[in-house]
Parts: sequence; C-alpha cells; structure tokens
Amino acid sequence: MGNISYREMLERAHKQLPRKVEKYARFEVPRADIVRVGKKTIIQNFKEICEALNREPKHLLKFLTGEMATLATLEGGRVIFQGVFKEDTVKNLVDTYVQRYVICPVCKRPDTRIVKEKRISFLVCEACGARSSIS
Repeated sequence: MGNISYREMLERAHKQLPRKVEKYARFEVPRADIVRVGKKTIIQNFKEICEALNREPKHLLKFLTGEMATLATLEGGRVIFQGVFKEDTVKNLVDTYVQRYVICPVCKRPDTRIVKEKRISFLVCEACGARSSIS
C-alpha cells in the first residue's frame, strides 16, 4: 500500500461502489386515517403512527390533547378526540411532534429514543449519539 496515492485509492474505492442503489430507506410517517362521528374525531391508525415514530402512544396522545385543548381516549389501535378537527390540523401537529420529539437536532435522523433522568427528558440519538434535552 505504500506506493499507492490517495487519488488511486479513492478511484479504486469508487469503482467498488454499486452502480445502482436498490433501495432507499426513508423515514415516513403514516398519514392519519381520520373519521368524524358527530362531534368526535377518530384517528383509526393511531397505533401504526406511534409504531412508525417508535414512541409510546401515551406520549403522542398527551402532546396532541395539549395542543388541541381537548380530551381523548385510546381504544385499541385508535384514538377518539372530543371535537371536530381537520385532517390538516392533525397532520401539522404530528409533524410538529416529529420535529420536537423524534428527529435528532444534530444529525436529522429519526433513530432516537426518549430517556428520562430525574425530572429531565432527553432525546438520545442511536445514529450519532447526541443527547438533547426536551420539554
């Protein structure tokens, strides 16, 4: 390896890369499947959304009820909110939750978990190791 230049090593490494990437793993949050019954709004796929975010349903539910200023009940894989809410409103709130409590502020990846130490919660990134305090 002593006589090989950096440029030659770089070219050799570049030739070994695959020409076509078969699959891009992209973080996608399922769109809320909303049904309105009277003065209630139901998210049918609430459990699925929580699983995609890798978060406890109670944590997301607490955030949504606080932001929507309403009561809600978890029933199996769905959640029922008191009041009528637009699909866009729910989508924007889930997006806000993702930015605040899921995406790493350092590397922008969704590979995080919430760790509580004493009274402070931290967003710990599995990808880069960053620890950020969250409210």
